[in-house]
Order: sequence, then structure tokens, then C-alpha cells
Amino acid sequence: MSEKEFHSGFIAIIGRPNVGKSTLINALVGEKIAIVSDKPQTTRNRIMGVVGGEDWQTVFLDTPGMHTPRTKLGETMMKSVREAMDGIDELLIVLDANLITAKDREILENENKRGIKKIIALNKIDLLKKDKLLSVISELQGFGADEIVPLSAKTGDGLEELKTVIRSYLPVGPKYFPDDMLTDQPERLICAELIREKALSHLRDEVPHGIGVEIMGIEKYERADGTVMTEINADVYCERDAHKAIIIGKKGAMLRTIGEESRMEIEQLLDSRVNLKLWIKVRPNWRNSVSDLRTLGYGEK
Repeated sequence: MSEKEFHSGFIAIIGRPNVGKSTLINALVGEKIAIVSDKPQTTRNRIMGVVGGEDWQTVFLDTPGMHTPRTKLGETMMKSVREAMDGIDELLIVLDANLITAKDREILENENKRGIKKIIALNKIDLLKKDKLLSVISELQGFGADEIVPLSAKTGDGLEELKTVIRSYLPVGPKYFPDDMLTDQPERLICAELIREKALSHLRDEVPHGIGVEIMGIEKYERADGTVMTEINADVYCERDAHKAIIIGKKGAMLRTIGEESRMEIEQLLDSRVNLKLWIKVRPNWRNSVSDLRTLGYGEK
């Protein structure tokens, strides 16, 4: 990479669900811009993260996990993956080093046809023995990637090497975004996602997949003592009355836990005291409703 020229590029991050794509983009950007959960298909939208230096800029596009959709929400998620890969300069394929599946091999074979630089980020090596890692790398060398970088997005091991590899392949290009811009995610969407993240972390079985969050209002004001206060009202949608009871919990305990944990993270995001009010609403089969998906920020507006 020439020191006299500015280099930049768009890098799509793809992979099957639960391989650590969102954890990786947060680590690359250095800030939390994507929610993280051990539930598959946590990411529902394309999320952009910007990282740059004096003579370079990378624009990362985190995508939902690649899967066979069973709902209109799933179809929308897969459409966002395809759209993210239009016009990109590099492709970052994230794999779980502990479990290379048939779906991973399918993704690698399909993307091998693309005439762009392809990097395999072999994630979660902190959970893998070294001799097993060498075996996995050997297997992956047959899929035509330009680089294979073992790393742990969780611990940061291998992260700097990945950044160096990505920068080395950047083409000459403009600075697409200002230096102080980290993401294109609207403030209210990040708040909604943080609430959903806390719900995901506490709820089990099918309930988390049927949850959507809509921010109904955000109002900032200054109190008499000079401190800034933010009032947020959010509707949490679920698909069944039984799910509503689970989300609320015994004497409202579950909802209070979700609300308190959400409030603490949102306060850090907004640098403001927050009064968060959550309202649980049943919206049957919203994952198959185009209008509901648009209301909740998924797909075309």
C-alpha cells in the first residue's frame, strides 16, 4: 500500500449464524455497534462500521447469519446479505474454528467464484487446541481464500494481524466517511437493538426469535439541577400471549431485569441519564408481515 495514496474499501462480513461476526465487527471498530448473543440469527440488519487511519479507511458491513429462511423476516435478512456484497472490495468469511460445517463449506465454495480478495477469519481459537487448529487450517487451504487468519474476536488474539491483512488489500480510493463516524446506525435503532439484546440474554426457547422492539419516542431535556435526562418509550413485540407472560415474568421481575440492563447500556451510549419505559404488545406472526417488518426497521422503509 503506497504511503502517498489514500486507500479505502468496503468489506462484507459473512458466515453462518453464531460464528461471532458481530463480536468481530465490534472488536474491529473498537466500539459496540452490533448486539451480541449466543442465540443464532441475532443480527437482523446490515450493520456498517467504519475504521480508518491517516491514509486509509475500511467500511465493514456486518450481515445476518446465512441460513435457509422460514419467514419473511428471514427472507429480508438474507436479502440484506446479498445487498451487502454488491460492489465490495474484500470479503471476510467468518468461521468457528471449533466446528466447520457443511454450510461453511457451501459458503466457501460459492464465494470462491467472486473475483475479489477473500479472507477467512478463523474465529474462537481460544477454545481450540493448537494441533486441531493446524488441521483445520490445512483443510481450509483448499477453498481458494487469499488469506486465513486464526483469531479470537473475544480475546483480541490475532485481531491486529487481521487488520493488517485487510489494509494490505485495500484499493486506492476516497475517504467515504468523516473520521468521527463509526456507524450509520440511527440512535433509536441502536437503542432498540440494545433492548432486544437484553431480552435475548434472559429468554429461552422460541421466545427470543419472536421479539421485535420499536422505539416510540426519545425526548431529551435538561432538569433543574442541570443534568441531561432522556425519556424513552419502547414497545416490545412478541407473537403470543404466553410469550408476553414470560417476558413480563413473575410480578414483573423479568421485564424489570431487561429494562434495567438496557437502561444502563443506553445511558453509556447517549451519555445521559435515561428513564426507560417498556410496553409488551402481542403482534401475532409479525415476522411474516411486510408492514410490521418495516415498522420495526427491517427491510425497505
